[in-house]
Amino acid sequence: MINEILKYSFSDIFRMSFSFILTKLFYPGAMLVRRPISIRQKRGFHYGKGLSTGKNCRIEIFGDGVIEMGDRCQIGDNTHLVSSQLVKIGNDCLFASKIFVSDTSHGSYGEDASSPLDLPNSRPLVSDPVEIGDRVWLGENVVVLGGVTIGEGSIVGAGSVVTKSLPANCIAVGSPARPIKRFNFDSKTWEKIPR
Repeated sequence: MINEILKYSFSDIFRMSFSFILTKLFYPGAMLVRRPISIRQKRGFHYGKGLSTGKNCRIEIFGDGVIEMGDRCQIGDNTHLVSSQLVKIGNDCLFASKIFVSDTSHGSYGEDASSPLDLPNSRPLVSDPVEIGDRVWLGENVVVLGGVTIGEGSIVGAGSVVTKSLPANCIAVGSPARPIKRFNFDSKTWEKIPR
């Protein structure tokens, strides 16, 4: 434990100690909520035991929205979570830095579409729930948009944009993200998915 602490600078140790004290006071059951953090409508934010966040995270909840996080989730620096309906994150998830997950969009762009003449910020909020399964790993700069389910055990590669649901136990990359490998439990290997 001491060797791990010595890997940090004195200022990092001081900041983490301060964050640790505030975590124990204001986030019961969490492991470490690093400062600064911004939470809009904290009443809609529910997390399990062992939560760990990086610095500069933003959690924004609008109206009756809810963000649910399971146990032992680790969220990297500059992660931004948005909900006006439901964002559900399973147990043991790992999010790298600069992740954006949102069930919300300003306006509708299918049937009953918003007009491009309307100011973007005045368009009504439209939402579609997001569900992220247990043991999902989102790489650096991943974006997850409304209406998406990511199956348990999946990995989403850095810089990917998830616009459609992904199956369990796959590796997905790209914009839009698509599965390129799936785990074979018989051979215990990741196998390429034929195009």
